Amino acid sequence: MTVAVLYTLIPAAAAIIGASVALFRRPGDGTMSIIHHFTAGIVFSAVAVEILPDLKGHSLWAVLLGSITGVILMLGIKYLGEKAEGPVGFISAVGIDIFIDGLVLGIAFAAGAKTGMLLTLALTLEILFLGLSVVGELRDFLGNRRRALAAVIVLASLLPIGSMLGAPLATLGTFWLTTFLAFGLTALLYLVTEELLVEAHEGGKDTPLATAMFFAGFILLLVLEESM
Repeated sequence: MTVAVLYTLIPAAAAIIGASVALFRRPGDGTMSIIHHFTAGIVFSAVAVEILPDLKGHSLWAVLLGSITGVILMLGIKYLGEKAEGPVGFISAVGIDIFIDGLVLGIAFAAGAKTGMLLTLALTLEILFLGLSVVGELRDFLGNRRRALAAVIVLASLLPIGSMLGAPLATLGTFWLTTFLAFGLTALLYLVTEELLVEAHEGGKDTPLATAMFFAGFILLLVLEESM
């Protein structure tokens, strides 16, 4: 088992913990807004501090290929998610999202251990709050808490599967590693702008504190990166 796969067990466990907590008491809208802003700041910092510098000085065509592919794929997933109805469509959309997170984490470890570890922190928070967010709908679809928690466990297992596919990319050469890094960067930017921050503004609970938490998350990861 590769290092990348082992590290995905951390966010996978976080998803299960988040879902278990939310089955009994989901945090309020104000708390969720603070959490989403903080997580968005950490993920955005990981992109700016770790992934973006790794793309500098490499093939422009590789960067364009990876970025365009990432945009098309993420928008395609959004379209399918909006069209999907019922439990199968919802679970499929969440599963694809989690699988891509695992793939991006594997790509990050292919680029370097420090990049992978910092991204693990970012995605652990993101997956934790994904578990908090989706388990209520899963319970409504599946009928009870046990089935909902079992569904979260199955979905969380897609993280190491995605990572197993992403980790070997270091052997493909600089062009393709750059391509997949650009893809990962685009996927994470989409996560920040179209998922975390959108969810952060739902419920009308925006406060200066919640907004400040975005910058707190950004600065925290920046400090951690400088100290490693």
